Amino acid sequence: MILVDSSVWIDYFSGVANTKTDRLDALLGQENILMGDIIMAEVLQGFASDIEFKRAQNLLALLPFREMLGREVALQTARNYRALRKQGVTVRKTVDVMIGTFCILNNIPLLHKDRDFDPMEKWLGLMAVR
Repeated sequence: MILVDSSVWIDYFSGVANTKTDRLDALLGQENILMGDIIMAEVLQGFASDIEFKRAQNLLALLPFREMLGREVALQTARNYRALRKQGVTVRKTVDVMIGTFCILNNIPLLHKDRDFDPMEKWLGLMAVR
């Protein structure tokens, strides 16, 4: 099972071809791809068209779903953010630390194309899908 970050889903739904969207395309139907509440919100909020919003919502609803942020993840997110700061790293978006922490705690590899996850791979043990 893997988790796909909104950075990849947004490109995928926008028709942007790159190594990450190609990887997602290859994994669909071959690998269990988990959808999380935080990622679903990030992806769906960007649709201007109601028709495209509904289409994407229906497609994402086909994936296994998990709530990502609870007390344990919230507390560990704060710890991880602080640990990265101690290494001199400031992550631009707290939501990325939440997603990364969820993956770390649940041993779920993440397919992403967002540089905020790179220090989490280096310092916190986040597993990335290549």
